Amino acid sequence: MKIVGITSCSTGIAHTYMAAESLEIAAKKRDIEIKVETQGSIGAENVLTEQEIAEADAVIIAASTSVNKDRFNGKRLLEVDVTEAIDHPDDLFDRVPNAAIYTTSGEVKTEAKAEKSGIYSHLMTGVSYMIPFVVAGGICIALAFAFGGINAKGDLAAAINELGGIAMGLMWPILGGYVAFSIADRPGLVPGMVAGMIASNMNAGFLGALLGGFLAGYTVQLLKKVLKLPPAFSGLLPVLILPVISVLFVGLIMKFVVGIPITALNEGITNWLNSLSGMNSVLLGLLLGGMMAIDLAGPIGKAAYFFGVASLTNLAVGETSTVMAAVMISGMVPPLAMALSSTVLGKGLYSKEEREAGKSAWVLGLSFISEGAIPFAAADPIRVLASVTVGSAITGALSMIFNCGIAVPHGGFFVFLIPGAVENVLLYVLALAIGTAISGFLVTAVKVMAQKKQAAKE
Repeated sequence: MKIVGITSCSTGIAHTYMAAESLEIAAKKRDIEIKVETQGSIGAENVLTEQEIAEADAVIIAASTSVNKDRFNGKRLLEVDVTEAIDHPDDLFDRVPNAAIYTTSGEVKTEAKAEKSGIYSHLMTGVSYMIPFVVAGGICIALAFAFGGINAKGDLAAAINELGGIAMGLMWPILGGYVAFSIADRPGLVPGMVAGMIASNMNAGFLGALLGGFLAGYTVQLLKKVLKLPPAFSGLLPVLILPVISVLFVGLIMKFVVGIPITALNEGITNWLNSLSGMNSVLLGLLLGGMMAIDLAGPIGKAAYFFGVASLTNLAVGETSTVMAAVMISGMVPPLAMALSSTVLGKGLYSKEEREAGKSAWVLGLSFISEGAIPFAAADPIRVLASVTVGSAITGALSMIFNCGIAVPHGGFFVFLIPGAVENVLLYVLALAIGTAISGFLVTAVKVMAQKKQAAKE
């Protein structure tokens, strides 16, 4: 059997390549010939050729974002979430021979429609395009602090800070635009980006841009069904009629209907965050920390992350966010804890492959890539996820107790070294060390107990 595949995750970083590797390893064990195209943050790699697709018996698409399937017309196609390929690759190979035939006309539905939420897929598509703007903007702002102090003084620092602000300012139009693009293809980009820009100008934030993107996408989708032109004028539809009508409708709805309550909600959340102190802030840190670990950068973790990002959007130069600080430091704990357990505390409890993954997890954890713990969670989900969630929650709470703040949304340990990027940096590192140690010792202990229990049964 010959299979071709595509993997793609919301960030285009870890899950994309882990899913491809998981499929390739499982295929090798079964003597199945496979080629996997990865659609990551730097674009498509290992691209499938027309000949390879033509010769393939079936197609597997493991993606949490929208993937163009037109080139697979007439092929058996199995479409699942990217985590399915990481956790259960053998199951996919069992199911793919019975997958439905994909047709671009949509007459035959693929298994994907029953398995994954369209709304979640559209959301993750928007997020995948937005995150590079968030990261680039945040790191530029941190570099401005390094060159010009916490107030970014000096021509060079001011220029770099301005670049960071521009990149960060584009994140809401990009989110709205690519959510709409996922729903309605290219005609959705214009009204989606306009909706995102309106959300940005009105201070409606993440929720405003997100709702604007969905409004734009489904508006264009409806217009494409309703508006029918003679063939001679059909060329006007995508370049003139759809953009103008959709921008007018979506823009006015955003400005006078949807945007106003969403702006009030966003400002209310911001004011609430700013008012948190004492036990309330500790409980928030505990909650966000647990969310960052419970599904290892899945939907729950993404919700916590964008809650943190939202807390950065209204900051003045030199200010830091305690919420974003708790989110980032908590997300670093899972891979670091598993690295500690598999390479230091309990080497004998892990397979050779897991010990090798543990070495990589050190780097992934320091880089704030929570997905570095996925190989361990896939093998032993209950013990691993429970253990890392405890440590991450404690780390988030400690970050709040220590009043740690951060001015950037990504970068992990490497932004700790930039002057002014992190407030109370030594206590921040201490919170990370404590949470990592707690989770590392906890997961090692529960694995030892499980091993002893199994030995006793035997």
